[in-house]
Amino acid sequence: MAEPILQVRGLHKHYPLTQGVVFKRQVGAVKAVDGVDLDLVAGETLGIVGESGCGKSTLARLLVHLERPTAGTILYKGEDITRLSGRALKAVRRNIQMVFQDPYTSLNPRMTVGDIVGEPYEIHPEVAPKGERRRKVQELLDVVGLNPECINRYPHQFSGGQRQRIGIARGLALRPEIIVADEPVSALDVSVQAQVINLLDKLQNEFSLSYVFIAHDLSIVRHISDRVGVMYLGRIVEIGKDAEIYDRPTHPYTQALLSAVPVPDPMAREHRERILLSGDVPSPANIPSGCRFRTRCWKAEERCAMEVPLLAVPAVFRDVDSPAAHDSACHFPEGKRVVPAG
Repeated sequence: MAEPILQVRGLHKHYPLTQGVVFKRQVGAVKAVDGVDLDLVAGETLGIVGESGCGKSTLARLLVHLERPTAGTILYKGEDITRLSGRALKAVRRNIQMVFQDPYTSLNPRMTVGDIVGEPYEIHPEVAPKGERRRKVQELLDVVGLNPECINRYPHQFSGGQRQRIGIARGLALRPEIIVADEPVSALDVSVQAQVINLLDKLQNEFSLSYVFIAHDLSIVRHISDRVGVMYLGRIVEIGKDAEIYDRPTHPYTQALLSAVPVPDPMAREHRERILLSGDVPSPANIPSGCRFRTRCWKAEERCAMEVPLLAVPAVFRDVDSPAAHDSACHFPEGKRVVPAG
């Protein structure tokens, strides 16, 4: 793999739980992100999937430095951005932008589209002189498929899909190298989702972008991603190329997720085994010992409660040319295989 443009090592974000009114004392912590390692190569799309509450959005906010990590490092071109502040952080943020999940709340209703898309130029005036900003904003609106003449309209005058295009235009304003997209299509209709995904795909080629694409819809992630990381209770439990994850998942959690994806072909549905997980997702404030998935896993044994599995290529696949030879945090990667969706 080429040299990563973004490297994340041992990333943690814990929110303290306190007790008391006057003299507050910490009695625990919500471990939203709890030891994430990942790499992003220039020009690729890294998909992050997982169910609600697994820490995906917190990870996104950490990557763009909207949240400060409890521990760990985020290296952008070899520089640890978690240690930056002031002008140094401002300069790096120009190259790492974010597209937010909800297009209805991420746009200021009191600002026109021109002001919203052009606001990054107020923060980074060196990118566009004042006399050129209106033209640049109109060019961006045209690039994302909106009428440049809509520059003086307000967000409430646009549909959900159009609002998300405005958010994408704002993210592109500073010509970043990396865009972190936090579930950018989850609030949109299915037909509009396809339009936005195709737009992101087109923009990646046009602007040489690298994406961290966060979603809970496995079908969308497979369509747009080069590699996929599966997240559970604050950690990456399996990561590999899209074909490796979808054709030969080795972690039980990934297998369960894939078994739940709807399949339009009735013949394929009949031959696919559905995995129904028992119990609820544990609280991130009270994570199980050892493997954090063991309380819901049909493969769990005594070792799973005692030993934390490492995210690495399982020993049984290291010398085998197989789609299963990718990183997976499971003590027992062999076993029943689930026929993947689609």
